[in-house]
Amino acid sequence: MVKGTKFVLLAVLVLVSFTSGCVTLSRYEDLQREAELKESELDKLRAERQELLARISEEELEALPVPPEAAALRGKELAEVPELGDIHFEFDKSRLTPTAREILTKNAAWFKEHPGAEVLVGGHCDERGTAEYNLALGDRRAKSSRRYLVLLGCDPAQIFTIGYGEERPVDPGHTEEAWAKNRRAHFRVVSP
Repeated sequence: MVKGTKFVLLAVLVLVSFTSGCVTLSRYEDLQREAELKESELDKLRAERQELLARISEEELEALPVPPEAAALRGKELAEVPELGDIHFEFDKSRLTPTAREILTKNAAWFKEHPGAEVLVGGHCDERGTAEYNLALGDRRAKSSRRYLVLLGCDPAQIFTIGYGEERPVDPGHTEEAWAKNRRAHFRVVSP
């Protein structure tokens, strides 16, 4: 009788463990599909936004509502701070390289020494690719930089991001060397 009870308990335990593992895996897959859908919806919305922006005048553009992050920066100056280093990215990537992580660690130390400072991280690209694609890529580069700084303990409420795409090259050349310089995240301090 005792052996039978142990066997039944063991079978129930195995069944519960297996079932909860399947539920967790299923939930993970659902979340992953949901994230992919949201990303594709965002890409579609960004493309539509770019089409609309191309068709409106400068005056109409000024009248459009701005994202909360950009609105928070209105009327403020942006200052270059030599201690904040730019980070660079591989072609068509927003993943941080080991060198970029080292630079971001130094930038995070600066932020911690200046706790009230607000910073704008601008994501930049080289000239290859469409303007729309590069705006999205620049945005992802700025956001990956921000995420890493937050992981290092920086206050997320003080780090703003913007994707400039290919619009603000640091090197106007059309060589691999120039393109490598332009694939970057650039940091500027927000002045009141």
